[in-house]
Amino acid sequence: MSYGFEFCLPTKVVFGRDAHEKTGALVKECGGTKVLLHYGSGSVVRNGVLDLVKASLDAAGVPYAELGGVVPNPHLSKVYEGIDLCRKEGCDFILAVGGGSVIDSSKAIAYGLRCEGDVWDLFDHKGTAADCAPVGVVLTIAASGSETSNSCVITNDLVEPHLKRWYDSEIARARFAVMNPEFTMTLPAYQTAAGCADIMMHTMERYFTNGGSLEITDALCEALLRTVKDAALKLVGDPDDYETRAAVMWAGSLSHDGLMGCGCVGGDGVCHNLEHEVGALFGVTHGAGLCALWCHWARYVHSECMYKFKRFAVNVMGVADTGDDERTVLAGIDAMEEFFRAIGMPTNLRELGVEPTEEEIRQMTRMCVASNAPEIGSAKVFREEDMVKVYQMAAEA
Repeated sequence: MSYGFEFCLPTKVVFGRDAHEKTGALVKECGGTKVLLHYGSGSVVRNGVLDLVKASLDAAGVPYAELGGVVPNPHLSKVYEGIDLCRKEGCDFILAVGGGSVIDSSKAIAYGLRCEGDVWDLFDHKGTAADCAPVGVVLTIAASGSETSNSCVITNDLVEPHLKRWYDSEIARARFAVMNPEFTMTLPAYQTAAGCADIMMHTMERYFTNGGSLEITDALCEALLRTVKDAALKLVGDPDDYETRAAVMWAGSLSHDGLMGCGCVGGDGVCHNLEHEVGALFGVTHGAGLCALWCHWARYVHSECMYKFKRFAVNVMGVADTGDDERTVLAGIDAMEEFFRAIGMPTNLRELGVEPTEEEIRQMTRMCVASNAPEIGSAKVFREEDMVKVYQMAAEA
């Protein structure tokens, strides 16, 4: 059984070669009079993307201030710095030039400019945002889907242990997303693969549900997963293939804009929830962290969601239906594990470079419960003991 839904994507997407040339005009179209140009640790400077964006802003007569230095698992301290700089410089529009970390940092700054009190209260679920400054995106990494999503994840680096928390609101969706697939060609192979994994995970967390779903939505999810899987394998040997880069970039936006969940009930974000705490404690690359956990989660929950896992094995991973559902499902999970290895992703925490102690596993579990709820998940409802078990499986593999 499927259920009713609402779907609205207010983000204007400008896609293709030379799309970045429209950035300045798009800012003016959105009413921006001065931009905070927000970016990461320097790659957009080195590869010339930032200069191209500046040229577009200059051509449109849009002034800007700059704030670089965003790191993976973006920090609250940088958000505070951005809020202060915007107020000092009179910036009324935040332009993210980068990937998910930069976009999420930009959204948090945008919240902070318009909310009363401490912006961290939103992420700590002690408040609700009533307003948000406008955000635009020039995307350079296909991964998080934050360019079209309502989601934002920030790490509070001002406390120990660091806390990684999310906040979702429709008011923070980007006004526009400029996507030139050529901008992703300079990414290291590891980042490309981790991005493809993140895209697939966003899709699968909507797909694996014990609630109702629409057949067309399930079919869209399966098509997207096949496309990204094949593209990730192709990019290992041909990283400059424009059409493949374009497919991955567009898939990243589709995976997290809500379309892949239309008509579905619930969805299962347990792997994301668990990985957030690995990222908070150990600072790992998000997509890689997801790969290190997923197969262990899947083996732990599959018996309670056999129908979807069988569909996944046959329709996504290309496993033959043996007539034995358990055998078919496990073969699909094994095939996914081999895919992760083929694109250079870890399949356990040790391969990720993380060897948590039992106390660290318990600590991550406590943080996960505190960040979410005592019970999470849909393929299988997780409680604290289930979280511990999957962490242990991923650590011992």
